[in-house]
Amino acid sequence: MSPALEVTGLAVRYRRTWVLRDCSLAVPAGRVAALVGPNGAGKTTLMHAAVGLLRPALGSVRVTGEAAFVAQDKPLYDTFTVAEMLAFGRRMNTRWDGEAAADRLAGLGIPLRRKVGRLSGGQQAQVAVTLALATRPDLLVLDEPLANLDPLARHDVMRSIMAEVAGRELTVLLSSHVVSDLEDTCDWLIVLNGGRLQVSGDIEDLLTGHLVLTGPEEASAAGLQVVAASRTGRQVTLLVRGGPPPDPRWRVRHPGLDELVMGYLRSPESAALPYLTGVGA
Repeated sequence: MSPALEVTGLAVRYRRTWVLRDCSLAVPAGRVAALVGPNGAGKTTLMHAAVGLLRPALGSVRVTGEAAFVAQDKPLYDTFTVAEMLAFGRRMNTRWDGEAAADRLAGLGIPLRRKVGRLSGGQQAQVAVTLALATRPDLLVLDEPLANLDPLARHDVMRSIMAEVAGRELTVLLSSHVVSDLEDTCDWLIVLNGGRLQVSGDIEDLLTGHLVLTGPEEASAAGLQVVAASRTGRQVTLLVRGGPPPDPRWRVRHPGLDELVMGYLRSPESAALPYLTGVGA
């Protein structure tokens, strides 16, 4: 099966600054992919390229089927009612499932007669996602969909998105700064830092393919690729690819998702050697 999203040698430049460089990855169909990185890492730029909002300087982006995009600022009109937003969406899109959109909003308890500006932040996020889903996309791209939402609203939005994924063959690419929001929902990970891809692949495979080693600083890690290191006195902790370690003095365990992400974000030099699993590896 073709990947839902395939990026090859992508590079994007704003004036004299490269915001993405030599980015190649693939996301299989039906996955929920988390796009993680600090501000300025190139996450929004990658998303804009994926949905055709910008033309890259180099490389290519291919989406299998149709894509829908929800920007971080949730492009809704505060003075419109929810029903008017649905009518606007119907006029602006050739593919439109108004019945499914109305049913989804009814199930969420969002009144169609309520003005958008009077909805809570979580309800506005749900309306924006509903408008995108009404276009019947194959790839749903969400730029910080949980930004500025309280924990309950974040949970409700993610739960509703997962219900859509389970109900049909939908691939989701979403960015977030809160790794804990992604652990129970995403099964694919993409980490960007400094405009470069650092790691991409199936989350379970990535966690299995890395180890956290703790031991004396003189212990050998020969043959392992060190992603990140920290020291406390004469004790060192390493995040490494591969294993098992050659030195029995290491205490060994697999990392959690947050440890894996933070290890790559704290080690920008590893961006030159992207770690890929699954499709596109």
